[in-house]
Amino acid sequence: MDNWKTSARAFWAAFAPPTFWLVAFFIIPLSLIWLYSFSSKTGIIDTTLDWNLNQYARALEPLYLGIFWKSIWMAAATTFISLVVAFPVAIAIVFAKPNVRMWLLLLIILPFWTNLLIRTYALIAVLRTNGFINNGLEWLVVHADWLLSFVGLGDNTLIGPFSPLHLLYNNTAVVFGLVYVHLPFMVLPLYAALDRLDRSYLEASLDLGAGHFRTFFSVVVPLALPGIASGVIITFIPAMGSYLTPDLLGGTDSQMIANVIGNQFKGANNWPFGAALSFLLMYATFFALAIRAFLMRKDGRGTK
Repeated sequence: MDNWKTSARAFWAAFAPPTFWLVAFFIIPLSLIWLYSFSSKTGIIDTTLDWNLNQYARALEPLYLGIFWKSIWMAAATTFISLVVAFPVAIAIVFAKPNVRMWLLLLIILPFWTNLLIRTYALIAVLRTNGFINNGLEWLVVHADWLLSFVGLGDNTLIGPFSPLHLLYNNTAVVFGLVYVHLPFMVLPLYAALDRLDRSYLEASLDLGAGHFRTFFSVVVPLALPGIASGVIITFIPAMGSYLTPDLLGGTDSQMIANVIGNQFKGANNWPFGAALSFLLMYATFFALAIRAFLMRKDGRGTK
């Protein structure tokens, strides 16, 4: 292949359009929002760029720090649950027959073909008071009571009336929704890491007397660490910045930091404060990525 210096026109023809797109529609708008974070609101819609840190100081008040911490622990809970659920799923896909593996991967990717809003409303239909879960539990209670009465062990009042479970508009619903949305982001990196696993290590571990659990924690998990790290990062970061899921599934005390940012830009019309909150979230994202890069380098990966 010719060096790019000898075919500069072809290089710039391929390089210029994506660079222009990145600068015009990402870097410049993001830079404007960054400038807003150092501005002051002087009217209902007016702002002045006076290079102050007042918006960042306000963002560090206990109220907003509490929302930040809530977002962090909800994203951490989402990531942990996704990891626990995704690991056996990824292992099952890896050890499945090749023709079955293709269909299993398709089932994992299939949710991406549906709009997130539609999937969230479908989840609401499952979790609401008159939803599928409560209706199913009510059916079980009614028929269990009838069955006990039929065999002479009850009088249709043994179990009692069914009280619907409150599954929506709380923190649990938000975490469940976040796991529902982000689970594929954990499965795919784990599958990619486990698919490259040398199965002779597993056979050697079992032949040397280690049980399945010890083999899993002593062999499989360490060899899958790159996939675990990638899955944790690409699950935790989007979960912490989620807006739609807590907005539709959460209650008044279930707002995450993205909801507060959205309210500042739309409801309160306070762009400087919304920009400061946005960039604090971005700084936290960069910090998480830096920690991952440091750990990977310390572990000897990514140095070549």
